[in-house]
Amino acid sequence: MIGMCGAYCGVCEWKEKTNCPGCQDCESKPFWGECSVAKCSIDKGYNHCGHCSHLPCERLQEAFNNEEHGDNGERLINLKNWANGKETYLKLRTLNQAK
Repeated sequence: MIGMCGAYCGVCEWKEKTNCPGCQDCESKPFWGECSVAKCSIDKGYNHCGHCSHLPCERLQEAFNNEEHGDNGERLINLKNWANGKETYLKLRTLNQAK
């Protein structure tokens, strides 16, 4: 299972804790509220943001650079790989972990 933002759900600690079905199955409304990234991707008919011609958009850049949830570009790499048919998954590190 992959997140529309480039997160690999297989390593997400919240997947099991909240029984998260993934972005598409929860219709962009995960346990924490509506996800504007997932909603945008669903509205455009994409299964993830890697297919969008605006990659990386301002919305994704904000998520990638977020102090708590930012990831040093791993999600962007995942999205580009997935869009090119490569089934590679980088385990995300937050910006806090990289310091």
